[in-house]
Amino acid sequence: MTSSTFSLTRESGWRKRVGQFGFLLRRNPLVLIGIIITVIWVLASLFASQIAPYGPTQIDVNHRLEAPSQQHIWGTDELGRDIFSRVLYGGRITIIAGIAVIVFGSLMGSFVGAVSGYLGGNWDELMMRFTELFLAFPTIILAMAITAALGPDIRNAVLALVIVWWPSYARLMRGLVLSAKNNQYVDAAQSLGATNWYILFQTIVPNCLSPMLVLTTLDIGNAILTFAGLSFLGLGPEPTTAEWGRMVAVGIDFFDQWWMWLFPGLAIASLVMALNFIGDGLRDVLDPRTRK
Repeated sequence: MTSSTFSLTRESGWRKRVGQFGFLLRRNPLVLIGIIITVIWVLASLFASQIAPYGPTQIDVNHRLEAPSQQHIWGTDELGRDIFSRVLYGGRITIIAGIAVIVFGSLMGSFVGAVSGYLGGNWDELMMRFTELFLAFPTIILAMAITAALGPDIRNAVLALVIVWWPSYARLMRGLVLSAKNNQYVDAAQSLGATNWYILFQTIVPNCLSPMLVLTTLDIGNAILTFAGLSFLGLGPEPTTAEWGRMVAVGIDFFDQWWMWLFPGLAIASLVMALNFIGDGLRDVLDPRTRK
């Protein structure tokens, strides 16, 4: 194949993907809504210092528990801190924590699942039984136990979620590798003398990434929700930290001041819902069984 032919083939592949994505947006406009909401929250969190009218820890007791007004558009909390500013800054912790959980959890689980599925035999049995030890416990319960043992902290909460999150990726990757390793391109690579590691990570795993991408997109929202749940239970950042789950927990103690818990709660709900919209859309594009 000449370089010009290869370029045309690659360009044709990109055009096909773009066409599929355009068809997806026409067929499922919720994907576009999800992308817009996600981008808004990410940009708002990144540029919180430029957007927020107040600092996240700036106290003003003269305006404590103040309802939404022109001066404080989302009201203030029990110390007079601006809710709008704290929600913007809180997104930095909540969003980054959710992404970190999925990145490290998916990498760890994918490696374990890929090796287990490719080696098979006793190695597969041993690694899968070890994986099932973690799957035997509910995610939030095991995460709470690990975080409580390590101590309430942002890093410990993220570490606990990574520990309980990787098994689902290991099971999925194992099944994909078991299905892919019997294909003809694997036999061709073996006949050419490729090593097992090369075949696994350069030939098989790249062909298993589409379902993993869908799962990671859907799981970012779940990880954000679970991290916020740990924070709500007091197992995340310190009480004074601007973080969405923690803000909801504090707001519950002042339930009559509805703005204290409503706006951080809406931030969590809107971002999780938007990420689920995107994940469903990716599944429609990447899964041929749903592309009809």
